[in-house]
Amino acid sequence: MAITNQQVAGRTFLRQLYADAYYPDHVVDRGRAILLRLCERIETEQPSDLAALYALTHAATEEFNSLEDDFEAAGSQIETVAREEIAEDFWFVASAYGFPDADVEELIATREW
Repeated sequence: MAITNQQVAGRTFLRQLYADAYYPDHVVDRGRAILLRLCERIETEQPSDLAALYALTHAATEEFNSLEDDFEAAGSQIETVAREEIAEDFWFVASAYGFPDADVEELIATREW
């Protein structure tokens, strides 16, 4: 499915991670794919309130949790810079789909990083 939201379609997700050699691109690519799948789910399911949005973002956050081992295997980890970049992209997605009042901590409440 192609993303129809123009703000999202024009966004370079996880830009800071791609710009830093500490984060291996092949793992960052998986994180980017998680965010794009989240956008596709939002466009398909069209959550009507924050609770429904949070259910979707929690599922995506759990996918990010599973990437921690991949980062570590590549000599990296989801640390402060990565956590902030991931959280910022989650908030961007929420805002782009009409939820600017979403709480960024609640968006990623199921995180283990």
